Amino acid sequence: MTKIEQKIPEGWSVKKVNDIGRVITGSTPRMSCSENYGGTFCWATAQDFKGKYITDTVVKLSSKGKELSRILPVGSVLVTCIASIGLNAIAKIEMATNQQINAIIVNKDNNNEFVYYQICQNVNVLRKYAGAGGMLILPKGEFEKIPFIFPPLPEQEKIAEILSCWDDGIEKLLALIEKKKIQKKALMQQLLTGKHRLKGFSTPWHEVKLGDIADLYQPQTISQSDLELDGYPVYGANGLIGYYHKFNHETWQIMITCRGSTCGTVNRTSGKSWITGNAMVVNVDNYKNNKLFLFFKLLNENFLSIVSGSGQPQIVRTPLAKWKLYIPSDLAEQKAIAEILSKADEEIELLNKKLEAFKQEKKALMQQLLTGKIRVKVN
Repeated sequence: MTKIEQKIPEGWSVKKVNDIGRVITGSTPRMSCSENYGGTFCWATAQDFKGKYITDTVVKLSSKGKELSRILPVGSVLVTCIASIGLNAIAKIEMATNQQINAIIVNKDNNNEFVYYQICQNVNVLRKYAGAGGMLILPKGEFEKIPFIFPPLPEQEKIAEILSCWDDGIEKLLALIEKKKIQKKALMQQLLTGKHRLKGFSTPWHEVKLGDIADLYQPQTISQSDLELDGYPVYGANGLIGYYHKFNHETWQIMITCRGSTCGTVNRTSGKSWITGNAMVVNVDNYKNNKLFLFFKLLNENFLSIVSGSGQPQIVRTPLAKWKLYIPSDLAEQKAIAEILSKADEEIELLNKKLEAFKQEKKALMQQLLTGKIRVKVN
């Protein structure tokens, strides 16, 4: 079994999971009995692990289903131990779980938030205990044997407090990004439909067909085996799919996925790139319309009505060329709208970069704090 190889800091000790609390494996009330479900009592599964805390669940148990389950108190640390090993969260409310989850009811000598962070930091250790094979399974007995290093309780609490502050900052930044996205979506709805006109513009908008203001075509496809580790970016049905030593477009292009499950998705490429035949290029380079405005306009369209094919969804050129758009006649108005939306995109991108920096700094701090390489002062 995996052993702790690192040097144990002074005052810290090795504890197995069953030393820090009682482990309870969840269960599933009989699914074929509808009377077990559809109530108000939370029943956690892997799909509910979306952050540090679980405050609600997708599936709810009835009072009968609750009676058949193992009830967990608030503060229990929940860990997935089948398939997706190591998803980890703290129960913010009383709940039950399915059998995929082992819950630790942390004892009074340990801090449940410190336990949460220690498991976050050691997911690979959990996976080693799950062994090899197709379906990874970490049984309760093996889970209870896993060792971690723990400082005294006051130091656990201080470390958890510091890391929680970082989590709070990350959550606030995530909320701000989501708010900005909602604002941008509302702005697009107003500006791209002409419901709100920018000051200084009064020229009527007009209806056009996409094929009249752009060249629509599917470029040459290259196979997966042609992709390389570096070079020019290659764009396919799912956006960026790899790199290639050649490019078939010198400037950025608008592309609409025309094959597969993502059919109708609008994307844009970078500068020099290779676009495959799984996408329809909407090239406006030789037309008197603002490319960036048209990109935002197409993002606001829903192309599902022209998707055809029962087995393999696809969009072909003819219905796409006939697609009607309502756009400003004044090129300057198109440009002004595009600039406003571009600034909104830039703001969101800057926030995303800040978020990624926060996450990396927190990750580095966790590594230092949870191994005792950096010690904290306890009052």
